Amino acid sequence: MTSTRISLETGRDWLIRLVTSDTFIYVVKRLLQALLTLLLASALSFFIIQLAPGDYVDTLRQNPKISPERIEEIKRQFGLDKSWLEQFWLWLWRILTKGDFGTSFIYQRSVSSLLWERVPATLLLAIASLIVTWAIAIPLGIFAAVNQNKLADRILQVISYAGQGFPSFITALALLVLAQITSPLFPVGSMTSINHSELSWFGRILDVGWHMILPTIALSITSFAGLQRITRGELLDVLRQDYIQTARAKGLPENRVIYVHALRNAINPLITLLGFELAGLLNGAFIAEFFFNWPGLGRLALQALQAQDLYLLMASLVMGAVLLIVGNLIADLLLKAADPRIRLENLN
Repeated sequence: MTSTRISLETGRDWLIRLVTSDTFIYVVKRLLQALLTLLLASALSFFIIQLAPGDYVDTLRQNPKISPERIEEIKRQFGLDKSWLEQFWLWLWRILTKGDFGTSFIYQRSVSSLLWERVPATLLLAIASLIVTWAIAIPLGIFAAVNQNKLADRILQVISYAGQGFPSFITALALLVLAQITSPLFPVGSMTSINHSELSWFGRILDVGWHMILPTIALSITSFAGLQRITRGELLDVLRQDYIQTARAKGLPENRVIYVHALRNAINPLITLLGFELAGLLNGAFIAEFFFNWPGLGRLALQALQAQDLYLLMASLVMGAVLLIVGNLIADLLLKAADPRIRLENLN
């Protein structure tokens, strides 16, 4: 009985410390701000979409097999016979009360089920690209800063400028040409092979990973070039600080000076960029998904836009905004973890 009471009191004290902690209060505040942001963004997106000429049923009118009565029935079914404001309010009310984003016009399925199928594929591609980008760009940025103005540094600068100058769609096209030349070395199309279901669990992982190679490279090249240059610049700024010169004067090993003292302070601005980097990768994923036939959120949003599938397009835009907000929140928390001196309220 005594041990049970002690465990309850311990759990209660831990819960009180959690609820009253600065991090918890900051996260709650950011989530409340995110709800307002999503509301305003969804309203703006909805009315911009409505400004486009025509709607989904206009394409149906071109089909002589569909009677005018059937078209009117479809308009009533999806609420397209109502005003813009009524359509938005009904859509928003279904989300708040039922978690229902509506039914897709073209797929005749729940929008939520379509999102659950596509979002993981987009996140997988974006996170893989983020890992590859940081794993390559950070070490090369450090190497370039340490070897400032030497041959290796100049070569890396040329590579980074060239990488930033190439639009994502040009990179994707070049990789498609490479895939054609080296066929069947690099698979293009979908994220799995035809015999995927017959493979072992490890074989399925390798199969998806092999299909990810070209889309990941297409997403990583532009991001890598920019991040490598930023890393170089930030580290060079820190290496000129007085405390770094003092550390060297004390006889500390150069590796310790660079990787412990300098890099620790140079990494903070890079973490700040993480949220924007994730958002940029999600936007770039649309291009990679289109060229490599990757079954992600980008292709789904493009199909919805072409068919004027209102509810599917709205849900895709909202999901993109959610991923952007989550990415920025994660970046802020990582920045706090990397440097405890930073106060979260100053990051707003």
